[in-house]
Order: sequence, then structure tokens, then C-alpha cells
Amino acid sequence: MNFFNTAVNFFKDGGFFLYPLALIFVVGVSIAIERYVYLTRETMRNRSLWDALVPALGSGNFKQVVSLTQNSKASIATILNYGVARVASARRRDDIEKAMDESLLEVIPRIEKRTHYLSSLANVGLLIGLLGTITGLIGAFSAVASANPAEKASLLSLAISVAMNNTASGLGVAITLLLAHMYLESKTTSLIDSLEIASVKFLNSITERPGESASSSTAPSTAPAARAAARSSV
Repeated sequence: MNFFNTAVNFFKDGGFFLYPLALIFVVGVSIAIERYVYLTRETMRNRSLWDALVPALGSGNFKQVVSLTQNSKASIATILNYGVARVASARRRDDIEKAMDESLLEVIPRIEKRTHYLSSLANVGLLIGLLGTITGLIGAFSAVASANPAEKASLLSLAISVAMNNTASGLGVAITLLLAHMYLESKTTSLIDSLEIASVKFLNSITERPGESASSSTAPSTAPAARAAARSSV
């Protein structure tokens, strides 16, 4: 109860600009929670599907691979479905690789969706807090200039309280949302990296099937292979 009263008094003393700051904070936290749940769920889905695909890929059982990917909603299933669909008609590794790169262009925007809003909201929140601070200081000097000497101290104290509350709120909102943005960006990058690595491993398993000579496929592009060598698997 004391915390609630303190929060109410803080808003009353902070003035008008604390209300848009509170709205920005609620929107930003909602986006952060939604993105965290989505990325965590996608990571778990991808890892579970990949663990089921590894034995099938190792044994060359591509019918089982197709069955698993078509019945899954994971991001990696979308990418592999593109690759499997091109296997029958493609004669070169590059053709399959281009199809899977096309699928990445479809999947990555869904993974990165709304995360960039957090940094923008953090900047807007900081600027609104600064605007509230400047407004409070202007009010402080105006009050001192036109008030009776006996009232100057109390009016100055009240106006400075408004300015400091806005400064603290703006910084609190900005720091919280920037930290959430940094964490979600790291989680997003890790998920995208795992998809790229899985696509390279899938390409290797297809183009190196028993009975298919290595010379019949072209060399893989250097960028995904370099990334795959530097990063861990799904």
C-alpha cells in the first residue's frame, strides 16, 4: 500500500509528461515480453526439430525429413521445405542454396519483428523526460520571478521536484528498454545464426548423398560456410 501511495504521489508531483512516459514504458515492456516469448518458443521448436532430423539426414532417409518438416511450424522447417522442394528439379547445389536463401528472406523479418521499436521507444522516452525537466525548470524560474518572497522557496522546491521526477523517469524508461533491446538483439542474432548453420548442414547432407559424386555439385558459397565454421550448431 505504501508503494502504491508513493507511486501516485510521484506521478502527481511529476506533472503531465510522466503520463506519456508511463505509456511508453508499458508499450515497450509489452513488446519485450512478446518478443522474448516468441524467440524462446522458436528456439525450442528449432532445436527439437533439428534433433529429430539429424538421424534421418545421417541415414539419408529424406522421406522422413519431408514428413518432419511439413508437420512442423518451426522456422527451420520453412527453410528446409524450400530446399526439399528444389531437390527434385535442381541439378546443382547453388540452385538449392538459392531457394533456401529465399526462405531466409521470408523467415528473418518475422524473427526481427518489433524488436527495433525498443531502441526507438527508449530514445523517445529519454527525450520526453528531458522535455519534462526543461518544462519544470522554466516553471521554477517563472514562479520565483513573480512570487512573493515568502513563497519563493516552496514554489522553487515544487518546480524542481517536477523537473527531477521527469529526469529520473526518462532515464529509468530509457535504461530498461535499452537493456531489453540488447538482450533480445542477442537472442535474435543467435537464432538467425542457428538457422544459417542448419541450412548449410542440410545442403551438405543432400549434395553428399551416397551415389552422388562430389564433382556433380558446385562449391558452396564462402559466406555461409565461413559463418558455419565460426558458430555453433542449432
